[in-house]
Amino acid sequence: MTRAEGPSFGWLGIFRLGLVQTALGAIIVLTTSTLNRVMVVELALPAMLPGALVALHYAVQILRPRLGYGSDVGGRRTPWIIGGMAVLGTGGVLAAVATVLMGSDFILGTLLAIVAFVLVGIGVGACGTSLLVLLAAGVDDRRRAAAATTVWVMMIAGFVITAATAGHFLDPFSPARLVSVTAVVSILAFVLTLAATCRIEGRSPGALDPHGAPHASAAPFREALAQVWGERRARRFTIFVFVAMLAYSAQDLILEPYAGTVFGFTPGESTRLAGAQHGGGLVGMLLLALLGSTAWGRRLGSMQTWTIVGCVASAMTLCYLALGGFIGPDFPLREAVFALGLANGLFAVAAIGSMMSLVGQGRGQREGVRMGLWGAAQALALALGGFLGTAAIDLARYLLDSPVPAYASVFGGEAVLFLVSAALAVWVTRPAGSLAASGYRVGPKGATESA
Repeated sequence: MTRAEGPSFGWLGIFRLGLVQTALGAIIVLTTSTLNRVMVVELALPAMLPGALVALHYAVQILRPRLGYGSDVGGRRTPWIIGGMAVLGTGGVLAAVATVLMGSDFILGTLLAIVAFVLVGIGVGACGTSLLVLLAAGVDDRRRAAAATTVWVMMIAGFVITAATAGHFLDPFSPARLVSVTAVVSILAFVLTLAATCRIEGRSPGALDPHGAPHASAAPFREALAQVWGERRARRFTIFVFVAMLAYSAQDLILEPYAGTVFGFTPGESTRLAGAQHGGGLVGMLLLALLGSTAWGRRLGSMQTWTIVGCVASAMTLCYLALGGFIGPDFPLREAVFALGLANGLFAVAAIGSMMSLVGQGRGQREGVRMGLWGAAQALALALGGFLGTAAIDLARYLLDSPVPAYASVFGGEAVLFLVSAALAVWVTRPAGSLAASGYRVGPKGATESA
């Protein structure tokens, strides 16, 4: 990736872009969690409806390569970050209005909800893709692990802060309060994005063109996408992202039922178990940030190496969980779930760091398309993962007629997916000397281009 001369983003710049992730998380948690609960509990609608709407917002993100291409052609990322946040906020408010409308006119409310969640998906795609490209352009290698951790944790902070604050103002619940709280959160998120990105691109080395001149060739989108897909490393990393995120997301909806069905955990106990998993994930992220920020830590391995380690560790902990049901009540389930979270956190941050490292490797002026392609693969995997995980449990329980081997077989299948992901990560990260064999040639000033 071409980078202007000068120092890279400092911690203040990284923190400012992390605030955009916080704003993203604030709106997303309302649309995918709070509105979900209102539809199912207050309106007594089928749980399949919010599930389908959330899946729709993921499916729409297949447009990420096109959205990234737009920022490539324009030569600047911040307009797409700000515009994406505006679309996301509009979609969030419309989703709240649609949810309220469902109470009196189900058909009209559902149609409006479909439009709203399409806007949410487009907004997330436009804002998130350009944000990661800008971050990758302005962060040097020694800070990438810490930068990835920072923006990821700040997005989670957006989830937590919004859930707690909005929950307070939603009581006592009323339809008007729901719309008002969602509108206030969306407006604050947009204002925060404006403040966080103000002049950051023009003053930073991540700015693709401080003068606003077009920085990408005028090739049509289909041609640009074909060029990126023709790069072996980009294509292989896309496959890796899809398989790895499929394994990562398939476990989300089956861990708590596993604890309740096999180990007899109460709803409160299984919820605390989910907390242990998220706590482990945070520890894994912070651990990798520490390793990636120190000279001795970087000597232990690159982001690609830690991605492989995270995949293998996730597979091992899933295999351990699969054995838990056979061991019985003495199995340390909480510790095993914490270990799974730690391995997943390690994998997640390392994978984002790898994206940031690889997004500039290949044909120039295609960073947005490349990042968009990987984001689309991730979104499709997230849309499929939860459904496939629960469907696999139902099928296994039907065929095996017992919950213990059923859950064990599904956890084992997820472990296999993580091992396949590790193999794919090795496939992607060939030594520099094999670039020619991977479809790349060395261009001017040492930049790699698609052959």
